[in-house]
Amino acid sequence: MKITLIAVGNKMPKWVESGFSEYQKRLPPEMTLTLHEIAPGKRLNPAATAKARLKEEEATLAAIPEGAYVIALDERGREFSSHELSDKLTALKRDYSQLALLVGGPEGHTDAVRRRAHELWSLGRLTLPHPLVRVVLAETLYRAYSISAGLPYHRD
Repeated sequence: MKITLIAVGNKMPKWVESGFSEYQKRLPPEMTLTLHEIAPGKRLNPAATAKARLKEEEATLAAIPEGAYVIALDERGREFSSHELSDKLTALKRDYSQLALLVGGPEGHTDAVRRRAHELWSLGRLTLPHPLVRVVLAETLYRAYSISAGLPYHRD
């Protein structure tokens, strides 16, 4: 399965790039993870914020690979345990070769992006800074993979 993380935000600190890369390279060839960054718009006033969100929405929707199963990370989404997520990814791999995970900008996703998604997932009830979400998501995907592969990474 090819997983594309489409995330609003660029120019991440080195620790974000390093953390994301660490888990990205641990995934096996049959479960690749790539990052597609969307440059955030300027948010100087309410009108500029609305314009930025629209541009981010358009770029996000355009970046979704054809035929991908789309999951938007959203505070209203479903939460998973590590084992539940492992089972979910295993099931998705049976039906889809492409998965797109969407991370929005500071205000989250627009309604159009949420409507485009097949599912909404949440990483928990805490608000996480978007750079950290990339690292947490990459680790979570690796953990889910390691559970399904029977690797000793995850401890029950």
